[in-house]
Amino acid sequence: RPDARVILDVALGPEIGQCCGGRVEVSIRLVDATLAQELISAAEIEQAELPYVYIFGGGHVGQALASAVALLPVRAVVIETRADALDGMPEAVETRLTPMPEAEVRNAPAGSAFAILTHDHALDFLIVAEALKRGDTAYVGMIGSKTKKATFRNWLLKSAEGTEAQFARLVSPIGGDAVKDKRPSVIAALAAAEIMTALVNHGAASNAGRQMPHDRTLAG
Repeated sequence: RPDARVILDVALGPEIGQCCGGRVEVSIRLVDATLAQELISAAEIEQAELPYVYIFGGGHVGQALASAVALLPVRAVVIETRADALDGMPEAVETRLTPMPEAEVRNAPAGSAFAILTHDHALDFLIVAEALKRGDTAYVGMIGSKTKKATFRNWLLKSAEGTEAQFARLVSPIGGDAVKDKRPSVIAALAAAEIMTALVNHGAASNAGRQMPHDRTLAG
């Protein structure tokens, strides 16, 4: 029958070689045109709700970071000013070629993460400043040293009309400095974990804010 369904309820225990406990339920049914459309619509909704990760720069670290975040439940976008730097990006990653990458920051959805690691320090500064102007980002990170971060701070406060509060939201260097390893794949792994943590925390905070009851004053 078209509506026939088989449900398997399996305990995750030693009898099936598992030791984690819990249960899993598997529903098996024929997929007709109606159900197929329902599944496609559900997948599209889930995809649309994924947070964005914008990677500015397609150099060695940018390529490695793109490969790392392509495996995560996010929508990854690599933005470059150089066409050849976008070659070889993972298929799951969107690429954008533009002469004004900082403009992409303004058009990004709320709750996005921005990882800035271009080939040009001045360009990095422009993009980071644009991202820090927004108050709805989940993460703003810039690759670099303590000297680069200090230089950016001076430029932000003196020339870009930035504030200390904005600067305090900058993560630099991306991936932290606990692991002293500058290989692109290592930096990418650490940065991907850092970005995912920030996205999850931002999403939890946003959901908590929406669920908070509003104070009401009733006039009699």
